[in-house]
Amino acid sequence: MEITAKMVKELREKSGAGVMDAKRALVEAGGDMEKAIEALHEKGIAKAEKKADRIAAEGLTGAFVDGNVAALIEINSETDFVAKNQQFIDLVNETAEVIAKGKPSDNAAALALTNTAGETLEAAFMQATATIGEKISFRRFAVLEKTDVQHFGVYLHNGGRIGAISVLDGADEAIAKFISMQVASMNPQVLSHEDLDANFIHEELAHLNHRIEEDNEAGAMVGREAKPLLKYGSHKQLTPEILAAAEEAIKEELKAEGKPEKIWDKILPGKLHRFILDNTKVDQEYTLLAQLYIMDDAITVEKFLETKGAKVVSFVRFEVGEGIEKKVDDFAAEVAAQQAAAAGK
Repeated sequence: MEITAKMVKELREKSGAGVMDAKRALVEAGGDMEKAIEALHEKGIAKAEKKADRIAAEGLTGAFVDGNVAALIEINSETDFVAKNQQFIDLVNETAEVIAKGKPSDNAAALALTNTAGETLEAAFMQATATIGEKISFRRFAVLEKTDVQHFGVYLHNGGRIGAISVLDGADEAIAKFISMQVASMNPQVLSHEDLDANFIHEELAHLNHRIEEDNEAGAMVGREAKPLLKYGSHKQLTPEILAAAEEAIKEELKAEGKPEKIWDKILPGKLHRFILDNTKVDQEYTLLAQLYIMDDAITVEKFLETKGAKVVSFVRFEVGEGIEKKVDDFAAEVAAQQAAAAGK
């Protein structure tokens, strides 16, 4: 049977295969379209299995909102070049939508969901691996839900390299998006200091002081004044007694400076605020509410939200490839190995 260009085109549209693969499958199937599709599918699975042990640490995050449900996903590829491929981008968007609507419990359940074409996500990823030519893998997802009066903030940064979704009580979607921009930019790990473990605070405070000591050593070489070490790192450590003692110390300072006592009430709040900022560095690095707001670094995120009558209910952030050990090509070593192999011949 003659294999026409029209038949090849039809098979390519149905399978996503390349021209030569489609033509070869039709020839082997004697022009039977269904058999050709089945053959391509089997070859696609085989190709995907061969690529299964490759490291896929590039890719994109994607988000989709379906009423009161939002999904954030990460899909990986082997190179950032493929992440710009329209087929890959479509797969990311479709997967986010399927997961938002399906609300799976885990990755296995997610991959078992079906897309608009009636195939499972697992099959879609295998097909993408076969047709794109790189390992394409579904890494993770998060599903967030809200009430009718709450708001989602969705933000994809750097073309989807970082994705963030937040849920806010009060305010509106615009404010919620600002909070997601904060999450994407500053990478908080938890909402507030209440979520930090005491041992973690102690260890991080030690790391901060170690960095200050190193900076002071370098500064001493050029005659720079040494910075004081931090005594506290979190609101969790600032008990009412410590804050009261700090307030008394500020009053003594104002008295020594000769400031009239009648104006102390105007100066105290600012100085106490400075004391708290200086002694909550661990909070500022790891908790959303204690971070300085990216749109106005004179206030914290918590203070900004208070001015808007809003409260963060939850948030999630994905950055492509975080935690994945990427392969680093050593070009010099590769050349040396090739030279050694050539010399041994």
